[in-house]
Amino acid sequence: MRYTARWAAAIGLTAAAVCGPLTGAAVAAPGAAPSSLYAPSALVLTTGHGSDAATATPERAVTLTCAPTSSGTHPAAAEACAELRGVGGDFNALKASPDVWCTKLYDPVVVTVNGVWQGKRVSYERTFGNTCMRDAVGGTLFAF
Repeated sequence: MRYTARWAAAIGLTAAAVCGPLTGAAVAAPGAAPSSLYAPSALVLTTGHGSDAATATPERAVTLTCAPTSSGTHPAAAEACAELRGVGGDFNALKASPDVWCTKLYDPVVVTVNGVWQGKRVSYERTFGNTCMRDAVGGTLFAF
């Protein structure tokens, strides 16, 4: 139960930090010009050890904003945004790098992504066999 509370707190705080600035667009006066020509792309990425987000031990959460510029607490925001743009924001299209070899040691790692990608709500969860497998698929995106 305490792990669920940690996940809820981590996701809640980071979601407030990421989604807070997005609320300004809804307050604009009718007929007013949009403040940006870019659809919002703001995500909260989390990772932890466990078989799913509900039971995983949370380890880290970062924010990633990709429009209009790359920013956030992600250590390689520009590269992560470029990786997402390369697959059109489809997290399921991320494939493992063919030149990475991982052991078959089973130590499950779960990754979650919540937020907005090009104006559309996204929610993604994936469990990898171990950290090496996560890094092989996510490249820079999940390396935080």
